[in-house]
Amino acid sequence: MTMTAPEMIENRTYDEIAVGETASLSRTLGEREIQLFALASGDVNPAHLDPEFAAGDMFHRIIAHGLWGGGLISAVLGTQLPGPGTIYLDQSLRFVRPVGLGDTITAQIKVSTKDDKHHILTLDCRCTNQDGEDVITGIATVKAPIEKIRRPRAVLPDIQLSGHDGYRRLMDAAAGKSAVPTAIVHPCSAAAIKAVAEAAQAGLILPVLVGPEARILAAAQEAGEDIGAFRIVPAPHSHAAAAAAVELVRGGEARLLMKGSLHTDELMGAVVARETGLRTERRVSHVYLMDVPGHPTPLLITDAAINIAPTLDEKADIIRNAIDLAHVIGISEPRVAILSAVETVNPAIASTLDAAALCKMADRGQISGGVLDGPLAFDNAISTAAAREKGIVSPVAGRAEILVVPSLEAGNMLAKQLTFLGGADAAGIVVGARVPIILTSRADSLRTRLASCAVAVLLAAAGTKAAPGLPA
Repeated sequence: MTMTAPEMIENRTYDEIAVGETASLSRTLGEREIQLFALASGDVNPAHLDPEFAAGDMFHRIIAHGLWGGGLISAVLGTQLPGPGTIYLDQSLRFVRPVGLGDTITAQIKVSTKDDKHHILTLDCRCTNQDGEDVITGIATVKAPIEKIRRPRAVLPDIQLSGHDGYRRLMDAAAGKSAVPTAIVHPCSAAAIKAVAEAAQAGLILPVLVGPEARILAAAQEAGEDIGAFRIVPAPHSHAAAAAAVELVRGGEARLLMKGSLHTDELMGAVVARETGLRTERRVSHVYLMDVPGHPTPLLITDAAINIAPTLDEKADIIRNAIDLAHVIGISEPRVAILSAVETVNPAIASTLDAAALCKMADRGQISGGVLDGPLAFDNAISTAAAREKGIVSPVAGRAEILVVPSLEAGNMLAKQLTFLGGADAAGIVVGARVPIILTSRADSLRTRLASCAVAVLLAAAGTKAAPGLPA
């Protein structure tokens, strides 16, 4: 086996350098470069990151941070002339023109003087764009190395940036809606109160706090939140709070439910109670709306929180609920992958039989509004390369937007892997009841909590079968 020799980086010592000697490098500015510079520096000036703001600014476009170009000068000094061992002493920069997306910038330095006593170099610095126009000029002073250094060039990591565009789209869509009266069930922890306050401050909900008043007030004090403007409906304990919150919805005083600091099964027990609950003809199910860094579209994972081992009929409703939610967030004909461990029907694996039956139900119009395929393994559901390798020809394979898991265990593990290993945001919502139900966790980020509320607001406004509201 032949090994490729590593690329080397070598300096020019002071004695090797002549006045008039030059070096240069070129880079093209893209969004990635701007985002990485903002991440490293903390400079989130909207002139660099907000297209809407930049369009009305003096340059009418996104421009680079000024020191991005200065960094190119530093790169020439540190890697070429003089190279490794160089000590930066002084740098002046004059910013002549802005640098915009797509501009190719060449940074060039030229040795103008040498100080033999202290091994000091003065260098003229110039950055030009693809049209040869100056964008930065300046002078650098460095102490040059006197010993030869030759080292392998460092291999930089492949960094994937997480923009969480899905979160921004959800918040923008919900921003046009009125804040929705929301019954918060048993918010008796600081984390629960924080989530409520954040959603209220974002203009998404009008909170009605249901639970033991003394504990709610104590939780607010611990959280450092002023809840004086929020209505409190007293209830002695979590079971009573769940029942009272459901009654508020039935009475038209709330249009959303939000879980506080109680177990999910306590809340859902009140929701699905046959005589007093909020049941519809649909099976209640849970959907995670995942914003996965590097993945071009949202991923809806269902069901990872309510239905432990759903039957075929229950899976059909789970899919219908997820399709309705996909329509609400702007996916007109979602691609639905019914997941299993394999992509072929195997009588020994029950989930593959269910997948085949569900696809036939869709063919016959029993499930509508989306395009179904299955069974599909996870890799060939989301990766076109994996699907192509397996020879799968399908409008869904490699491009799935809804992932229907065979069991709660599989869905829960998949969602948490994407969250904790993949850096995904996961907004959680329960659908299939009369009103959307917001499930939040103490481990959820602010983005996740607000995204869950935004999804619920959009569902409440849409009035789909997944959350039809109360009968008129």
